[in-house]
Amino acid sequence: MRPKLLAVFTFLLAASLLRAQQTHVDEVSVDTRATFHQQTTDGVYDSHFQGDYLNLHIKGQLTDNLTFRVRQRLNKKIDEKNPFNATDFLWLKWQAAPKWSFTAGKQPILIGGYEIDSPPIDVYYYGAFSSRLYQYYAFGATATFSPAPGQDISVEFCPSPISPGTQDAYSYNLYWNGHIGKVWKTTWSYNYVEDELHRKMNWFVLGNKFLLGDLVVDIDCIDRVAFGQPRFFSDWTVIGKAIWTVGKWNLCTKVGYERNAAENIAPDGISFDLVLPAGNDYLYGGAGVEFFPLGNDLLRLHAVYFRDNHDRVNNFDIGITWRFNIYKR
Repeated sequence: MRPKLLAVFTFLLAASLLRAQQTHVDEVSVDTRATFHQQTTDGVYDSHFQGDYLNLHIKGQLTDNLTFRVRQRLNKKIDEKNPFNATDFLWLKWQAAPKWSFTAGKQPILIGGYEIDSPPIDVYYYGAFSSRLYQYYAFGATATFSPAPGQDISVEFCPSPISPGTQDAYSYNLYWNGHIGKVWKTTWSYNYVEDELHRKMNWFVLGNKFLLGDLVVDIDCIDRVAFGQPRFFSDWTVIGKAIWTVGKWNLCTKVGYERNAAENIAPDGISFDLVLPAGNDYLYGGAGVEFFPLGNDLLRLHAVYFRDNHDRVNNFDIGITWRFNIYKR
């Protein structure tokens, strides 16, 4: 049955190519972020300059309904076992019908929540769950149904985010990126994931964004449930973020709390959840300010303070982000 379905898909894709318009690149751009990082640990001060990101973006199309995108991190180490380790996006999207599209290649693993969904260059600090995933991006395949403008329901099959990318462990993701009314945007998902020990877990992720004029509030709620776990809502994450825009300024804050009850241990003595092990809790938060001198996102200055209850390090970053187009059609 599967070879027949693959043959049908290949035929339809070939037919799409035969209707091709001229292939072209729509955009080539670069964005980068650099930081003067300062921290105090047990009263001892340390500081250094660091480059956080240097990304190359390429967007274009092969036909009217076949588009592609590349995002390459130029400052990230390439692993010999994973030559695409520095590549976030390398995907081809086929718009098969007005409401149906199919994506293949390296793409985001569809985990709900706005902390994970945000471009990394726009995130100054992550919580334990997000920062300890093996990967955010992976080679896979996605089918998306768009019943109405701004409403996308996707099914994705890809390597697991909590297992090394070279291992035969997978994630099956059901994802809704949409909105409820005009002020409530959503990025919700159910993820059936396999860890590096080939055990299965269920993630229920509700990412919510509320557009309240000049104030934008994100609330992410995550419940992680393993088979054999004594009860629901004992391994969870809650993250709140707010950005208030005043002219060219953004006043920002983010606080998160993550907890895994000590009871969530398998009979072999290993935590069901390897990302946030049983018996741990993680509280983190901070605040900052962003300034856009040009009145747009081409140039951004930021100053951010953050800390957590695990490392107990006081972090203070001052940095700059800038973007420019090499080519735009």
